[in-house]
Amino acid sequence: MSSHLILDTGPWVALHCRDDAHHEWAKTQFSQHEGPFLTCEAVVAETCFLLARSGFDPGKALALIERGVVRVAMSLADQATAVRTLFERYDNVPASLADACLVRMSELYEPCRVMTLDSDFRLYRRHGRKVIPILTPRA
Repeated sequence: MSSHLILDTGPWVALHCRDDAHHEWAKTQFSQHEGPFLTCEAVVAETCFLLARSGFDPGKALALIERGVVRVAMSLADQATAVRTLFERYDNVPASLADACLVRMSELYEPCRVMTLDSDFRLYRRHGRKVIPILTPRA
């Protein structure tokens, strides 16, 4: 079975921002992986916000969803209790909603890797103690 690739905000923003330090890395990842990249509603919202704030068209991120390159693969409504539990567990970090959702997705979609630029994913654990495999430029 192939590994699911779970998409965080950083690489998705970097893909669309040519001046981002990780733009070329993100382009390579998107071209090398068949997909779909799995994500959550919170990451979509963060990505669109950050693209718009930087002067880029947030519609380009949504176009990847429309084309099936990225798939929203978790409903927060269905996973609210599990995500709230993750907030409680990581209140010292603190985890963002997007991070907590991605940790939950790493529990739901095994085997997987989280494609991220966020170093907090080195601290987060799925199922309580298991390291979350990540794909990052620093890995």
